[in-house]
Amino acid sequence: MRPTLRLGNIAGIPVGVHWSVLLIMLLLGQGLATAVLPAGAPGRSALAYWTVAVAVTVLFLISLLAHELSHAVVARHYGVPVRRITLWLLGGVAELEAEPPHARADLLVAIAGPLASLGAAAVFGAAAGGVYLTGMAPLAWVALGWLALVNAVLAVFNLLPGAPLDGGRVLRAALWWWRGDRAFAARTAARVGLGVSILLIAVGTMQIFWTADLGGLWLILLGWFLFFAGQAEQADARLRSALGGLAVRDAMTPPLVSGYVTQHLLDFAETAAVRPADAYPVLDPDGRPCGLVTLFAMARVPEARRPDTTLRDLRIPLDRLAVLTPDTPLEDAARRVTASRLPALVLDQGILVGLLTTADLNRTIDLATLKQGRAPS
Repeated sequence: MRPTLRLGNIAGIPVGVHWSVLLIMLLLGQGLATAVLPAGAPGRSALAYWTVAVAVTVLFLISLLAHELSHAVVARHYGVPVRRITLWLLGGVAELEAEPPHARADLLVAIAGPLASLGAAAVFGAAAGGVYLTGMAPLAWVALGWLALVNAVLAVFNLLPGAPLDGGRVLRAALWWWRGDRAFAARTAARVGLGVSILLIAVGTMQIFWTADLGGLWLILLGWFLFFAGQAEQADARLRSALGGLAVRDAMTPPLVSGYVTQHLLDFAETAAVRPADAYPVLDPDGRPCGLVTLFAMARVPEARRPDTTLRDLRIPLDRLAVLTPDTPLEDAARRVTASRLPALVLDQGILVGLLTTADLNRTIDLATLKQGRAPS
């Protein structure tokens, strides 16, 4: 998930928020200011309730960030690069660029988030208890108590045994350790995750129709999210099973032709017409790769601007592309290519030797499936 707003870096990890965070802040703030806080500490002004509600909502988002940062920090400890952390409507996500190297690392990365939430629950709970014992500031201890409860619920919910929840990762790590087969563990955890999602949807539906409680909509929303995420987990498990043991050199294709940043669009278009492709590498004057230009971008340049447009104007810069080596494991490369939705450049000691596209990946998966003697699912 791409962030709408970048917040900066924490411990070298880019952190951002999706626009849907605004919706969850509004819903939480409204619920706290109009229901939770007035019920627990009656007699205050609306301004007081809303002020505390905004502060509590911000603290809750910080605790969500702590949950995801815990995943990311432990992952980096085991050498797994972290692309970014994004907070969104249903929580947050730490995007890892590779899988943990072994079952123990997989378990510790997965369990780090719930442990952080439980730690936050303990801290907020202790603070609430301390304020309550003083007999002062009932609004403060109600707010702190709510934060403790919500963080505890977040930890427990995330430990449900189904991918992509943290509990699903824990289940995957346990099965991986037991069977020694990561692909089997991933497939099983994904199937369990689909079952959990269907259960949540069913419970939410019954809550609405049997008790007329619209809170069941949250369970339905979470269930559908887990359902689609579980399907993505299954697809990822199939991909890893097909690509396991292969390297980028087994799937990449040599670039048909390359352009130069100083080359004009019309001049390069003549070459592209003879060697058609979806994307072409772009080189600097010294012959070093510096980006990529797509046929789509070239075709969308207005006719009147084409004579003055160079590939420098159209190229996708190198820092937005996945840059791989021929020896990069193909299953790790596949994650980066599908995440960026752009072809990756393959460099060998700084020299361009190929491109890796989604078409290359699909072809390799189909060939691997044929060699394994089973039809693609």
